[in-house]
Amino acid sequence: MNIISVNNVSKRYSNHVALNNVSIEVKPQSVFGLLGPNGAGKTSLIRIINQITGPDSGEVRFNGELLTASHVNKIGYLPEERGLYRKMPVGEQVVYLGQLKGLSGSEAKRRTKIWFEKFEMQTWWKKKVEELSKGMQQKVQFIVTVLHEPELLILDEPFSGFDPVNAQLIRNEILALSKAGSTIILSTHNMGSVEELCDHIALLNRSEKVLDGSVKDIRKQFRSNRFKISFSGQVMGFTNALWTSAEIVKREQEEDIYHFELKAAPGVTGSQLLKLVLPVCEVHAFNEIIPSMNEIFISQVSNGAELENTSNLTE
Repeated sequence: MNIISVNNVSKRYSNHVALNNVSIEVKPQSVFGLLGPNGAGKTSLIRIINQITGPDSGEVRFNGELLTASHVNKIGYLPEERGLYRKMPVGEQVVYLGQLKGLSGSEAKRRTKIWFEKFEMQTWWKKKVEELSKGMQQKVQFIVTVLHEPELLILDEPFSGFDPVNAQLIRNEILALSKAGSTIILSTHNMGSVEELCDHIALLNRSEKVLDGSVKDIRKQFRSNRFKISFSGQVMGFTNALWTSAEIVKREQEEDIYHFELKAAPGVTGSQLLKLVLPVCEVHAFNEIIPSMNEIFISQVSNGAELENTSNLTE
């Protein structure tokens, strides 16, 4: 059973369509990437799952049940725009917000101390939020989000404001939380983090879902028949061997080693290319170039011609 099922959800604000018949399914204990450019509808969908707003049509189910107010304490939400009390001491604030999510005062304090030690924040307990840097405030907000150990975490741009060291710290905690049993919806523009963390993704563009599936399968679906080969030997013999089987897209030389990027002709496989050139050169490396999630994102959002436009990919 999926922990979250969004079924044919639509949402309109005045004359603006925020979501148009969107459906997604989030599996338990997975990291699900909710992607899209600004204005695509991601925030509207997140707000509906959090019951901040309701859909105009369609439904959302939590563990098979229609989403209701009773599910609020099972969800942790880290919004892109942070919501801490600037004048309130940090430790007191985290404990208070933990109690609002159903923890007892003593349990909230115990868990807060554990997280403060983990993030080396012990000296922050009596500091006011306004005394902290943006990155420090971000750490506090993250702890508030996960303190009650919710079944579902929704993280909207969780790496914003962090330096590389602290961004990696948060990535590690996201992976640890997933392994411990939490399900995570991650909304981010950082495609490197998507490839590192996410099992599945859905890409929204102009209020509609345009991609949906596992990261691995989506990257395979967007293969463009490009290969990188490193070899030594005569370039003329190499190019003659390829003849009409591949186009040389890029070439570099490092001492006596050549590095060529090839685009195979339609119907020609990597194995066939390798078989053609092996008799005329010494091959040091041969790899297929699989498009990154960043390239796929750009192609789908900008309707780029270089990668084939494929809709509603599924596992």
